[in-house]
Amino acid sequence: MSTKKEAMSENQINLGEFLTKNSMTIALVIVFVLFYFLTGGRLLYAQNMSNLLLQNGYVLVMACGMLLCILTGGNIDLSVGSVICMVGGMAAVMITNRGISTYVTIPVCILVGLLAGIWQGYWIGYVRIPPFITTLGGMFIFRGIGRLILDSKTVSVQDAAFLNIFTAYIKIPGLDTDARILSPLVVGIVVVILIFYSTISSRANKAKKGYRQNSALSDFGRSVLISAVLLFYCYLLCQYKGISVMLVWVVVVCLIYHFITSKTAFGRYFYAVGGNEKASQLSGINTNRVYFIAYANMGLLAGLCGLLCLARVGSVNGATGTSFEMDAIGSCFIGGASAYGGSGRVSGVIIGALLLGVINMGMSIMGIGDSWQYVVKGGVLLVAVIFDVVSNRKSGK
Repeated sequence: MSTKKEAMSENQINLGEFLTKNSMTIALVIVFVLFYFLTGGRLLYAQNMSNLLLQNGYVLVMACGMLLCILTGGNIDLSVGSVICMVGGMAAVMITNRGISTYVTIPVCILVGLLAGIWQGYWIGYVRIPPFITTLGGMFIFRGIGRLILDSKTVSVQDAAFLNIFTAYIKIPGLDTDARILSPLVVGIVVVILIFYSTISSRANKAKKGYRQNSALSDFGRSVLISAVLLFYCYLLCQYKGISVMLVWVVVVCLIYHFITSKTAFGRYFYAVGGNEKASQLSGINTNRVYFIAYANMGLLAGLCGLLCLARVGSVNGATGTSFEMDAIGSCFIGGASAYGGSGRVSGVIIGALLLGVINMGMSIMGIGDSWQYVVKGGVLLVAVIFDVVSNRKSGK
């Protein structure tokens, strides 16, 4: 009898652990299902699902950089949207008005974004001006520079080479034809195999070294949930145009930052600084450099986002990028990044960005105005932060 009670108790603990650790993933699935019924099934049209990542690609890229800033102690970068406007405006003017080659424009514009990040990173990291004040000033400065570059006009880009680098669709010979597209499903199956291989090898390594690990239900349940969503999404991509180059850009950036934050000693420095900056200094970590790199990196990714947005929309004006930083910040906090710093994962950020994207798309399909969309997004963000704060208090952090 006692053995049966112990087994039931253990199952309850495992289930509770699974629900806690995968709360945002489960929330994403619930929101998908909810809007599926509210939109009469239109949300899951193949074109809408393809556009979901294209429309939110810039958010995913920005959120990876914003995560590093938040990890250092809940700090944020308010200038991201303005850097996007400045870089996008520079690219549009260089290509359309000046006739400069796309292959010269792209590296120059990304470098400009990096320089903007370096400028802010210096004041934050080495002079120790508070990030909120520094990036607030940058928000006004870079927005003004962007409008000066554009001369307060809307500039469009129709250069095929530039657009193809960011918005074309990939066709793999032998898999894709005009009649059928199979490459997304093949890629999805390969990724699922890698997900389960990673889960199994990770558990085996932890067991071999005697490390504490999550329950099998938690780890494999998460893998099954993610794999099911991924395969369904790839199936929908097969019904439309296949894999977009922009999707490749987004996936590559997310994988790079996932590797940095989870597999490298340098990536752990951001967590250490956010957890306890004084202790990090005493352990030999150059905290000034960590702050500097976090904001320089944010400028670099903002520069890339400027090009992604320009290619996606096809034009840029003085209002481009407005409130984009809020989408990135919201994605991080909704995805589980701590408001106090020192905690957060790229996988969570991706889920947070997709959750916001599904809410935006679902309400747009339903014909709900921008005002109510802001209300709903603000409410979701507030709930996520309250959940984080309450969880930290209960755990004694």
